[in-house]
Amino acid sequence: MSASAAEAAEYHSKDFDWETLRQGIENDPSLSHHLLPFVSPQPEQQLPKDPIKAWQSFHIQHSSGKFFKERRYLLKEFPELGCYRDGSKVLEVGCGNGSTALPILRGNENIIIYACDCSNETLQRAKEFVAASNVASVEHRFCPFYCDFATTGFPKWLACEYCRENFEQKDQNCVSDVRGKQTLETDSWSIEERSCCIGGVDFVTLIFTLSAVPLQIMPAALKECFSVLKPGGMLLFRDYDQRVGFREYMRSDGTRSYFFCLDTVRNLFIGAGFIELEIEYCCVKSVNRRNGKNMQRVWVHGKFQKPA
Repeated sequence: MSASAAEAAEYHSKDFDWETLRQGIENDPSLSHHLLPFVSPQPEQQLPKDPIKAWQSFHIQHSSGKFFKERRYLLKEFPELGCYRDGSKVLEVGCGNGSTALPILRGNENIIIYACDCSNETLQRAKEFVAASNVASVEHRFCPFYCDFATTGFPKWLACEYCRENFEQKDQNCVSDVRGKQTLETDSWSIEERSCCIGGVDFVTLIFTLSAVPLQIMPAALKECFSVLKPGGMLLFRDYDQRVGFREYMRSDGTRSYFFCLDTVRNLFIGAGFIELEIEYCCVKSVNRRNGKNMQRVWVHGKFQKPA
């Protein structure tokens, strides 16, 4: 068994119970610091960056590839990505360096991933990371493009207005077999003039992405994801877990995180029109290889569907 396969096989998501962990922290005075609210930097301490520039700087700082490791657990958590029909399309929102796209491309040689990010520098690294993987036909199945989905929405070549209206009517008449051509100058994909769009996508992945969006625009961002999904399509979600105290936090480098609880996630997705298929805390024990310290890590895991 290869090292990557062994790592994925050893992955667990139910190593402990969230409520047991919460009660243990609340009852142990030595762990009371975990219950304190975040202390965001004072305005005079914060760097004067807009969110996009902050994330660009973040990815440049962590460009070695060691910070974001390939997420080999994804096909165990979301097996739908590995067994779906030929030619299925995935929209990966906030692709970073490609650590989410690569295991999906490995696990399903017929899947096509349209991957967006708000940093052209990050997209370039993602292309290099994926190209170096020797995954079969990856140059035709990994399609990165620039997009700040939370503020501008997705480009119409993903799903044109005609398709989006037909999705609402549960009737697809638009071309869905479009081949794009990459425009390296903008790290985006353009659709040939004879076709209107790719006809929407079968999956949207939001893996540690939504938490980087300001809370007040999360509902609109999720409705945008909903609009490009085909009827019956699925949105696969994983993000930071619940934390007692203030949940929204801006780091000193200008990047943002939001720590979710199940009810918040549920309300956001149902409010955007999704059907809840699965939502739970993912509880994993891991060991820091550098210092040997045991860690208990918690994320929110969810699967949501657009009505068929």
